[in-house]
Amino acid sequence: MIDRLEMFIALARERHFGRAAESLGVTQPSLSAAIRQLEDQLGVQLVFRGSRFQGLTPEGQRVLDWALRIVGDVRTLREEMRALKSGVSGNLRLGVIPTALPMVARLTEPFLTRNPNVRVTVLSMTSYEILDAIEKLTIDAGVTYLENEPLGRVEKVPLHVERYELLVASSSPLAGQPEVTWEEVAAQPLCLLTGNMQNRRIINQHLASVGVSPAPTVESNSSIALVAHVATGRWASVVPMTLAEMFGTGSGVAAVPIADRGAKHVVGLIAAWREPHTPLLSALLDEARRIARV
Repeated sequence: MIDRLEMFIALARERHFGRAAESLGVTQPSLSAAIRQLEDQLGVQLVFRGSRFQGLTPEGQRVLDWALRIVGDVRTLREEMRALKSGVSGNLRLGVIPTALPMVARLTEPFLTRNPNVRVTVLSMTSYEILDAIEKLTIDAGVTYLENEPLGRVEKVPLHVERYELLVASSSPLAGQPEVTWEEVAAQPLCLLTGNMQNRRIINQHLASVGVSPAPTVESNSSIALVAHVATGRWASVVPMTLAEMFGTGSGVAAVPIADRGAKHVVGLIAAWREPHTPLLSALLDEARRIARV
């Protein structure tokens, strides 16, 4: 039954029989047969069918909730038995908000040093995508904001405080200033992250506090794209201090602190609220707690 539940989870995630089969490495007829066998086994219809996937039935949605719980527990059991035999190992999937990518190595480097048999896959994701992927078991944990917007029932460990700086071209008159105000920030031609990013929503809130609704002429879901546009000399951007620190002298950009002690937000590690965690995830949470204590 576990294999069929995993197939059902994939179908619910992809919402397409062909894509779900491809993600699992099986044929579409094999997937369809497994779903029908699961329906027969449970005595309920799980999927509305037509010429294509038309969604889950109410019973299917309830079975999905159970499937996620059961498959998560089975994966934990498998990993725990493997850890008892050969230590912590496996592939850890970590979703990270774009603005936290410059600091994520502060977590992954000591974690991998302590656990040399582990591989880490770091994926750039929005805060919403991280929560959804944790719930659907497509990632193991995420690095995201711990405040500002609801996270639901998750385990969380703070990692660092995000502070903001105005990024301008080195040739800008603002480049040599000790600090700028949000009013001065608002007067710049801005390029910012897209509206689906929580960082952008935070920046919008700070600009709204001085009566400005930003209208950037360039938006991107990539922090590197913002830096590239700033380097042209035509735009400025608001970026976390950790990103600004990556670009030093000779990079064509300069970072100026923004004079607002309240403009700081906690970023941390989150994982599904469950006990026990897999040995892999437990080890990552332990590493995050060490960082938090420091």
